[in-house]
Amino acid sequence: MLSAEPVAIFTRSWSLYDLITEHNYMFHREIYAGVGELLRSRADRGEYRLLDLGCGNARYLAPCLKRSPPLIYEGVDLSEAALKEAREYLAGLPGETSLTEGELLQTIESMNQTWDVIFSGFAIHHLSLDEKARFFRAAGRCLSKEGWLILVDVVREENEAREDFLDGYLNFMREKWTSVPPEQLEEACAHVRDHDYPECLSTLRRMAGEAGLRSTRLISRHAQHHTLLFSRND
Repeated sequence: MLSAEPVAIFTRSWSLYDLITEHNYMFHREIYAGVGELLRSRADRGEYRLLDLGCGNARYLAPCLKRSPPLIYEGVDLSEAALKEAREYLAGLPGETSLTEGELLQTIESMNQTWDVIFSGFAIHHLSLDEKARFFRAAGRCLSKEGWLILVDVVREENEAREDFLDGYLNFMREKWTSVPPEQLEEACAHVRDHDYPECLSTLRRMAGEAGLRSTRLISRHAQHHTLLFSRND
């Protein structure tokens, strides 16, 4: 799970993900409106530093960042093509901006810097259960005292088996993603079937708590797509 294989479909053709998001099939408009409000409230507290793990091309986060600019922004992603696009979307962002090609878990586990916000969108579900626990431990270590971990991701219902979740999500994709060409849709479905390992909210909350992030807030939910805020305190 630490290899590039889970994101290979997007590494080969980032345009597929752009097509999915342009039609709002994964509720990016609603989700990032909420993320923008979170970052605005964070910026109201003063200067902040943001680490974006699995940043992709930053198309949807970039407008949020420009409205509430961080002092430092670092984006990390495995896809060279996505990072090239991210440079364009992030152009003009004040403050220090850097983009790094790398795997998110290895990056955060080896990091010595402290961040006020760690953000990850639709990436953590590719990790195994043990890797997710390692991710939370590393995030807890790298967050400032009042830091926030913001996760946007798919989440299973309590007591829902992974196979049942996948059956429902694949049906959703095949019924709703009508503008995706059939061959690309089936490639996307195969990617989800082979590489998506979403957890239920209680599991994420437990792992976060064990990492010292004892506060979990559900910011928004759109079908299976959740925005979660983890912190040490309410």
